[in-house]
Amino acid sequence: MTNTVTEPGVSADTQAKLVRDAIAELLRDHDPTAMSREEFRGHQYDYGLAWVYFDEGFGGLGVRSQLQRVVEDELKAAGAKPADPSGFFLALAGPTIHTHGTDEQKRRFLRPMFTGEERWCQLFSEPGAGSDFAGLGTKAVLDGDEWIVNGQKVWNTIAHLADWGMLVTRSDPDTPKHKGMTYFALDMKSPGVEVRPLRQITGEAEFNEVYLTDVRVPDAHRIGDIGEGWRVSLTTLMNERTAIGSGGAPKRGSGAIASLVGVWNELPDDQKTGARRDELMKLWIGAEVLRLTSMRASTNRRAGNPGPEGSVAKLAFAELNKAVMEKAVEFQGAAGMVGYDYTFRRPDELSATGTETGVGHAFLRVRANSIEGGTSEIMRNILGEQVLGLPGEPRVDKDVNWSEVPRS
Repeated sequence: MTNTVTEPGVSADTQAKLVRDAIAELLRDHDPTAMSREEFRGHQYDYGLAWVYFDEGFGGLGVRSQLQRVVEDELKAAGAKPADPSGFFLALAGPTIHTHGTDEQKRRFLRPMFTGEERWCQLFSEPGAGSDFAGLGTKAVLDGDEWIVNGQKVWNTIAHLADWGMLVTRSDPDTPKHKGMTYFALDMKSPGVEVRPLRQITGEAEFNEVYLTDVRVPDAHRIGDIGEGWRVSLTTLMNERTAIGSGGAPKRGSGAIASLVGVWNELPDDQKTGARRDELMKLWIGAEVLRLTSMRASTNRRAGNPGPEGSVAKLAFAELNKAVMEKAVEFQGAAGMVGYDYTFRRPDELSATGTETGVGHAFLRVRANSIEGGTSEIMRNILGEQVLGLPGEPRVDKDVNWSEVPRS
């Protein structure tokens, strides 16, 4: 492929031409319909079209992030298969490693992450540190050129399928909680890593708990500096909220609202009252406003660490999905209480809403939308403080060493 470096100050038109030329060259040399998803996505990465705003040589072209939409639209039109749904975490781990990782780490992790050959999960929350993520206690102790890690993580989505985990630890308990954290890329097949299923109200065990017992992690897999885990984690968290809220820029009328419209279409005419039609249209308009807002936020995202605007979309996404699926079950009447299989199972892919398997499943699955990626309560705090400029909540332990903070 043509090796062109985009210098600072290059015009938007020049950047757009660079991207379109790379797309044309990729499609000329590699037919996405004639090869596997993994093989084509490997070529896409090599041509700088994985994350166009990443540096050249690491899956990008160094251009503005808005041009990623051009790539996605043109490759989809050419027949390229979408990313594996269980590869959701590449939208989190990719920007984190690109922003904070070494060149060696970028070369090791980014390409197989993007192709789907290596899947990732997130190892952040703990039984005693959920919403207060900075209060985590999983211990990492340096031993030569390795770290010995002990602790427990929880609510780890798709951890049973993951090859690697984004792991945040407590490396220095004698500093305030935000300053003594260190971030690692964890090989999930390492000795001492145990993944246990957490059965959800849907019957699935999409979530897990992960136990870490004397797990040895090479210092070469540390992402960012020692003690800088909070700063690195923010990149992951902000990208997570943007990814959840944007929903991949779906088509108009898709997602949860499509399920509600489907239920409406199946109702007998005498049940399609004017009041119900108004309720349906209010939710449809809300879904469309969210879709357009999310598309704009996703297009205008900053490379690396998006701003707090991602929390707007994430909060709206969670609350709207719950309202939509509650209305779908309400429209079904008594039929909404039957017809769902609660058998225990471990899914092999990720679904944020569960609409693919029916209204009953989706109604239960969207409960998690207001918890995963940061609870709705935390999102409101972030918006109040960082967007609206309201006073923050009192934080009495902010400047106290983690080891001195009382715990139950």
